[in-house]
Amino acid sequence: MKTCLKLAAAALLGAGTMALMATSASAEIACNGEGQCWHVTRHYDYHPEFGVVVHPDGWHWGAGDHYTWREHRGRGYWHNGIWVKF
Repeated sequence: MKTCLKLAAAALLGAGTMALMATSASAEIACNGEGQCWHVTRHYDYHPEFGVVVHPDGWHWGAGDHYTWREHRGRGYWHNGIWVKF
């Protein structure tokens, strides 16, 4: 009986950990007015003067749109081809 309780507790702990990991992970796509897009792993509130639009992770630009991927780590945004940290 103790073995069953231990297994059940381990299963609940594992399921809780997986649920927490799934809800804490966030991914979005940010694009500036110059057509440069990058992935962000946390939601940031970009100031309107930055000219950044944030899209959900599954967003894709249209066939006639002209965007490019410019990945970068850390907090910031692309402006005139330069990564600006904040």
